[in-house]
Amino acid sequence: VQLQASGGGLVPVGGSLSLSCAASGNILNINSVGWYRQAPGKSREVVAVINSAGVTNYRGSVKGRFTISRDSATNTTYLQMISLKPEDTAVYYCNAEIRDSNWRLRNYWGQGTLVTVSS
Repeated sequence: VQLQASGGGLVPVGGSLSLSCAASGNILNINSVGWYRQAPGKSREVVAVINSAGVTNYRGSVKGRFTISRDSATNTTYLQMISLKPEDTAVYYCNAEIRDSNWRLRNYWGQGTLVTVSS
């Protein structure tokens, strides 16, 4: 099982960006999926989480600007970001709790994708 994150880039303040996290491999089902970020010199923090029922949670600083969604048919989770601010600059990671075809339940991390918001 692998998670592949993509979509990062350089955007101006106020701009928009959409990140994708695609899960592949022998997947039976995916429970919760989360997006995390880590800014230079700071700890990794949770940004948004979506569970298997589609219930979402966001950290306060991104509410109203970020939207997490998932497509169960393609095992892909998205993070749509608008009104980006310089403080959103960070490496973004996706994380998922996945049960594989051998019924093992594990937590997986994708590689990071860099989001830079330039003023």
